[in-house]
Amino acid sequence: MTLDRFYPIFDHADWLRRMLPLGVKLVQLRIKDQSRDVVKEQIEQSRDLCRRYGAVLVVNDYWQLAIELGCDWLHLGQEDLDEADLKAIRAAGLKLGVSTHDEDELDRVLSIDPDYVALGPVYPTILKKMKWHQQGLPRVSEWKTRIGDIPLVGIGGMSVERAAGVLEAGADIVSVVTDITLNPDPETRVRQWIEATR
Repeated sequence: MTLDRFYPIFDHADWLRRMLPLGVKLVQLRIKDQSRDVVKEQIEQSRDLCRRYGAVLVVNDYWQLAIELGCDWLHLGQEDLDEADLKAIRAAGLKLGVSTHDEDELDRVLSIDPDYVALGPVYPTILKKMKWHQQGLPRVSEWKTRIGDIPLVGIGGMSVERAAGVLEAGADIVSVVTDITLNPDPETRVRQWIEATR
């Protein structure tokens, strides 16, 4: 299956209720610092919403819950990889996307045969403090050459205005958080994203 080129990340099912009806077809649920019960309920709601709207849900981090709740996609960061049971994840049929920031991480991820590779931050990001500086568009092109047919996700500091350049540099998918969630009119911004990436 081909993943959509527009890949927003949200921290609550309420965002999916607002955005899936607009035509979002690929979405990540990334929840931090909540109880397992809250996370489970959020994943269940998001899974059901995505099924209703024909969208792909990617669960960030919570691989045991993703398996338990019959989800299809999982995203792991490098730290998550240290603790995740990759055999159990694969046995459950979950497709797996993984974050990368440098050559060593990319080598590690390619050894586990990922279903997509994320590279970031392409541009400076306000979302979280990172030890990596912006990667830039040349690194996007370099990563795409290295990973070949595996889908490449560009993330970090993304905006509608930057999307075309990231895609032209070699990314297959552009992932975005704050350009939507901090926008005064998130629905209009999502429509602009859909128009810019399809």
